[in-house]
Amino acid sequence: MAASDQLRNRRVAVLAADGFERVELSVPVAALRAAGAQVEIVSLRAGRIRGVNLHEPAARVSVDRTIEQADIEDYDALLIPGGFINPDLLRQSEAARSFVRRFDAGGKPIATLCHGPWLLASAGLTKGRTMTSWPGVRDDMVNAGATWLDREVVVDGNWLTSRGPQDLVPFVKALVDHFAGPASARQPAGAGAAATTSAPQRDAPPALVLDVMKWMPRPSLRTAAMIGAGLALYAVSGHRRHRAQASRASSAGSAMNS
Repeated sequence: MAASDQLRNRRVAVLAADGFERVELSVPVAALRAAGAQVEIVSLRAGRIRGVNLHEPAARVSVDRTIEQADIEDYDALLIPGGFINPDLLRQSEAARSFVRRFDAGGKPIATLCHGPWLLASAGLTKGRTMTSWPGVRDDMVNAGATWLDREVVVDGNWLTSRGPQDLVPFVKALVDHFAGPASARQPAGAGAAATTSAPQRDAPPALVLDVMKWMPRPSLRTAAMIGAGLALYAVSGHRRHRAQASRASSAGSAMNS
């Protein structure tokens, strides 16, 4: 089968929110589409969600469906990109947690990397699983009952996990194969790796990230203005909500006294 046909007729949901690591969405999505998959971006809200490069704003992507509009029966596989912000927002959403639970209950393939496994942990799915993630959240995975391995790629049943952008090449190669393979070919959950003990914590954070953060330019005035505008809009909307609540309370009190 040609590479462009490997995922023909397969539909993939990419579950992401604002703050997704841009490269962790764009590179896998390009590879999935090149292999013939139909890919849709599913998110917490409609419109266009903002990517990041580490913590710097990056390009947006258009949302195809919100979680409320998405039906897992319409998809064959699920990709959850990472980033510092994106999975933190997703793990706080019951709709997102339910979405991944239903995917997993159906035995459909799930792939995630970097901080993306936070969502799996918050959904209560990691106990007894063997996996990897960004090394900085290793303890979160272990405390949530997983066996954590310090490897480029770990396959365990219907799960494929990777450590982060540094492992994108092996991750993408494994991703296409993982999403293309039949369920009958997958090992049972918990049997994907021979290790029964988690790898130890790292002794130091990645030098690459420290160097990038060190040499990143100061935020532009445009970025500062955008942040300021966002905070101002949030304050205005909060003030309006407060006035509306006060008005409703006043109306309710008047009705009780009449």
